[in-house]
Amino acid sequence: MLHVLRHRTYRHLFGAQLVALTGTGLATVALGLLAFRVAGGHAGAVLGTALAIKMLAYVGLAPLAAAFAGYLPRRTALVLLDLVRCGVAICLPFVNTVWQIYVLIFVLQAASAAFTPTFQATIPDILPDEQDYTDALSLSRIAYDMESVLSPLLAAALLSVVSFHALFVGTALGFLGSAALVVSVRLPAPSTAPHRSVYERTTRGIRLYLATPRLRGLLCINMAVAAAASIVLVNTVVYVQGTFGLGQSATALALACFGAGSMLAALGLPRVLAHRADRTVMLGGASVLCVGAALAIGVPSYGWLLPLWAVLGVGYSVAQTPSGRLLRRSGTAEDRPALFAAQFSLSHLCWLLAYPLAGRVGAAFGLPVAAMGLCVLAVMATVLASLIWPAHSPDTPEPLPPQ
Repeated sequence: MLHVLRHRTYRHLFGAQLVALTGTGLATVALGLLAFRVAGGHAGAVLGTALAIKMLAYVGLAPLAAAFAGYLPRRTALVLLDLVRCGVAICLPFVNTVWQIYVLIFVLQAASAAFTPTFQATIPDILPDEQDYTDALSLSRIAYDMESVLSPLLAAALLSVVSFHALFVGTALGFLGSAALVVSVRLPAPSTAPHRSVYERTTRGIRLYLATPRLRGLLCINMAVAAAASIVLVNTVVYVQGTFGLGQSATALALACFGAGSMLAALGLPRVLAHRADRTVMLGGASVLCVGAALAIGVPSYGWLLPLWAVLGVGYSVAQTPSGRLLRRSGTAEDRPALFAAQFSLSHLCWLLAYPLAGRVGAAFGLPVAAMGLCVLAVMATVLASLIWPAHSPDTPEPLPPQ
């Protein structure tokens, strides 16, 4: 897998992803502490609203950003967006009201909604070989999982010697490092698209996405992933500290088991995808998530929860990591940024639905009821994906009428 890092351009972009993710992880910890300083006992409500703002920005702005992405060279756009995110990180330590947090979070996530799909759509252009691209997808999944495990540990180490405001400095340095690595390479220009109206450019990615049977299946798998993984990401602390009466370190270990399962699966995926169809692999991963969600309905002890969370991590990685391969095959080079933006937006819409379901139902009716509801949602989404995603489908989307 690591042989793909021999490509200099990809190596620099992967490095940019790593340092930006590290900065984002530090910001996640620091934002919680900032919310507590500003809002005190209402910090949870502030963070919940900030998360909703993040998801709404992702869902609403990614297609719009893709529509105007062609007006700037890719490298220029990515660097400018990193600098915007750096500027927000520098401003956050000086916040003293809740509304300022909301405004800055919106700006930060709006920049991310433009940055991430553009970044993702660039990788297939610099790695035309499918095996190289598959390896890159697995490395990206591992990077995300490592960030979720290592960034809180790094933040804890820094907080032992500095105040939480310094974590935002680390965030800013991460985005500056990302910009420096992006500017150090030449990126291929996106294919020139014919002149289209603003409406056509804004909606084309989602219309192409929904016109392609395999991508409609991917949308259902996105829903299954969000439903099952929300049990872990939203309710782990309730399982560990509320149900089993354990401490914060036990919560961190449970989340680490989820991340470890995901990383383990990502390491093995390139070899599996070389011999199995994407549909088979992804539906298999979604099925693992369904089984894991069913078992989460009645977790008897912490000792059972740890391996179950690792299994859910495996299903999480297997179900979603190959999605970039589907997007790459499902449109022309000129439409690829729009398709990646559509995937970014629609997948986060699934999370926007699943997060409140996990949290509110769990709080109102208990964890078993929440897990049961999310399990039913994951099963329905997986079955629907298997029905609408043909086993043998063309690699191009259905043609759209001209606008």
